[in-house]
Amino acid sequence: MDSHLYVGWIFLVVSTFGGIVACWKQLGNMVSAEAMRLFVKILEEEEPGWYSRASNSVLEPVTDVQMNVGHVPLLQHNAIVEPIIENRNSFAETKTISAENGGLIETQDIDVVSEGLGSVVVYDQWTSLPITGQRPKGRYEHAAAVVEDKMYIYGGNHNGRYLSDLHVLDLRSCTWSKIEAKVESKSVETPSPINITPSAGHSLIPWENKLLSIAGHTKDPSETFQVKAFDLQIGTWSMLNTYGKPPVSRGGQSVTLVGTTLVIFGGEDAKQTLLNDLHILDLETLTWDEIDAVGVPPSPRSGHAAVVHAERYLLIFGGGSHATCFNDLHVLDLQTMEWSRPTQQGEIPVPRAGHAGVTVGENWFIVGGGDNKSGASETVVLNMSTLAWSVVTSVEGRVPLASEGLSLVLGSLNGEDILISFGGYNGHYNSEVNVLKPSHKSTLQSKIMEGPLPDSVSAVHNATNPTRDLESEFEVGQEGKIRETAIDNFEPMKSKGGETSEHILAMLKAEKEELESSFNNEKLLSLQLKQELADAEARNTDLYKELQSVRGQLASEQSRCFKLEVDVAELRQKLQTMETLQRELELLQRQKATSEQVAINAKQRQGSGGVWGWLAGSTPQNADDA
Repeated sequence: MDSHLYVGWIFLVVSTFGGIVACWKQLGNMVSAEAMRLFVKILEEEEPGWYSRASNSVLEPVTDVQMNVGHVPLLQHNAIVEPIIENRNSFAETKTISAENGGLIETQDIDVVSEGLGSVVVYDQWTSLPITGQRPKGRYEHAAAVVEDKMYIYGGNHNGRYLSDLHVLDLRSCTWSKIEAKVESKSVETPSPINITPSAGHSLIPWENKLLSIAGHTKDPSETFQVKAFDLQIGTWSMLNTYGKPPVSRGGQSVTLVGTTLVIFGGEDAKQTLLNDLHILDLETLTWDEIDAVGVPPSPRSGHAAVVHAERYLLIFGGGSHATCFNDLHVLDLQTMEWSRPTQQGEIPVPRAGHAGVTVGENWFIVGGGDNKSGASETVVLNMSTLAWSVVTSVEGRVPLASEGLSLVLGSLNGEDILISFGGYNGHYNSEVNVLKPSHKSTLQSKIMEGPLPDSVSAVHNATNPTRDLESEFEVGQEGKIRETAIDNFEPMKSKGGETSEHILAMLKAEKEELESSFNNEKLLSLQLKQELADAEARNTDLYKELQSVRGQLASEQSRCFKLEVDVAELRQKLQTMETLQRELELLQRQKATSEQVAINAKQRQGSGGVWGWLAGSTPQNADDA
């Protein structure tokens, strides 16, 4: 690299960011190329939007083809370069996602800045989206949520520092802005503000007009389980006071909104102990409830993904422990509170943790994650009715989409769903925004392996599809079959021009008669099932009446038993009284016998004294003296 050019570029950057001159002083004794790499890395971490401000003073872009700056190149080689506007400054930005070892993922040459998300026209491919405004600092283990065409980013981890900043991306204008949030005081009497602790590994859930931040790692190991609320209307943070026994403090858990409740599973506590407990928070009463589900639960883990299907089944995929990562799938029936582990179908993803997921209809998209060795490059999708996996797309190299701790949300574009990812860590703290427009469900279904499903999968499939009226369901199914038959037969009509229309009509008539026959058979079967259902209901009614009769008899016996218990108690009391009287009688009899014996002894002494006195010549005394 030309020394004058190198010094001029560094002088420009240093003069632009005077607050980082101290960092430049530490580079004086290093080789120029190494100093350049380190300095750019420091700038990228401390000032994510440095390039846009520095390039405002650059008349011509400088490209050094011999220098590789790692994950933060000044310019991508062999990439399409377009000027875009950020913070009112014009600079060049590539339309590729950078990759390590020279690998690049090309995207469509479209004017993203002028049209925003509307320019994303390619299906099932990730596109790096240039954004205006002040980009948030690179981070991972943050939380994201979409509310009314706006994506909110809160907290996260950057260089081991937990963050508490809140940013919003307007999905219509593709513009970042930072929210200067206020903190609500505890009460009017005590105006001291509450402490909103910076966190990472938390969850962000939209609820009514608020964003709920659930749990998360903090610097204070004694921090209790927090539920913070950000009011989107007045822009203030507050702490929600919950009731019942809350879970222990943790991060890396999954939080799933099911109706008006939050289902919390797993995570890692402040002592780095992995968890697999299950808790539910009722958002209407703000009451905690710890669930002791039956069956075999997933092993303790963190960094997994969770989603609810048909408002009944909670699906848990992946995650990691201290020693390994998982790619298992567990299902919790929220009505019976029973765990199961069904068989997965299709191309089962590699083990991963720190990934993110979002649902589009009955399809669950999983992006990113890793196994502590490399990032997961495949974007996969699970059909939650058939439990079959398929690969949507794949990226190459160490790119943000193959990162751990990234976020993934679902937006809308002209009535179509669009996946939006942000951040992540893959050796570099990322702050890029990437978007993917998933194709129609039929395109994804075509990738799913065909053939009969195992019993375990069929059981979940049947359970997750609510029972409908058999007759109406069959009519809808027959309509679909007729349409499919007409479409299938339409191609031969075009290709075989020699066939007459009468022959085609005859074929369609035969198909129609066959379908009508099948329909009549199915209708008869439906009537039989309805009759069996009616009989079963009648038997159930009889059994219920018999149960009520037995309950009445049981109540009568219970009343009779109670009366007998009362009589027994009275008899016991009388028996105790009789025993007392018996003891008193025995005592009186002993006293009487003693008195009689004393009297007899006195008479005997009197008689013997008179005889001896007569013999001695003494006169007897009167009765009073005696």
